Amino acid sequence: MTSQAVERPTRFVAHTMGMPISLAMRGRHADDARGESAWGHAMRELDEVDRVFSTYRPDSFISRLSRGEVSVQDCPPEVATVLALGARAEARSDGAFRVVRDGGDGRPVLDPNGVVKGWGVQRASKALRDLPDTSFCLSAGGDMVCHTADDTDQPWRVGIEDPHEPGHVLAVVPIQRGAVATSGTAHRGAHLVDARTGRVPESVASVTVVADNLTWADIDATAAFAHGPDAADWLSAQPGRTGLVVWQDGSITRVP
Repeated sequence: MTSQAVERPTRFVAHTMGMPISLAMRGRHADDARGESAWGHAMRELDEVDRVFSTYRPDSFISRLSRGEVSVQDCPPEVATVLALGARAEARSDGAFRVVRDGGDGRPVLDPNGVVKGWGVQRASKALRDLPDTSFCLSAGGDMVCHTADDTDQPWRVGIEDPHEPGHVLAVVPIQRGAVATSGTAHRGAHLVDARTGRVPESVASVTVVADNLTWADIDATAAFAHGPDAADWLSAQPGRTGLVVWQDGSITRVP
């Protein structure tokens, strides 16, 4: 058996959707104009996702739709796609995951953020997957789409952070083609709730999901977190998913 030197990746960083977006690339187009053009295309895709779906922008289509100023038919077709994904996720999660929340005044508010990030980054990664003989890892706020040019290329090694000690890595997951997403309250506070009760689950600290695409890795990490004490059981019942549940007491359950 011979050892192979691991190529040092070319890195890019930008900011959109309220979070840092980073890219690491290795291979044929990692450091040329075509690779840089694909990175630019991916960022333009994410800027457009922010323009359409940001709940922090009053002029976004999703904000206007939530206020009743436009219909779904008036919006870009991607809005219907995301809402359909949200409906499917709600059904799969037995209502723990929803894209509609209580606005605090008795009026429902559209909040598809649990779908949009993973879906948007997965969609933006197509420009990078189209690069021949090029491996990449595209990260948005810590959730990642990973791709290697072929099965002989070195996998990307993704660290899973300890929610009780940010910066400390609990485990490292090798990924060749797939996605990793983590949901928890360590960085953004108590923003994740069980939609059936409106309360933040108290027993779970974070859920990391590995799947074949980031759309469902992100959705299922959030849905599992919302299930609180049933997080690991719910996640283990989802086909094609592996992951890590970290509990508030510091214990860990690996799925499966």
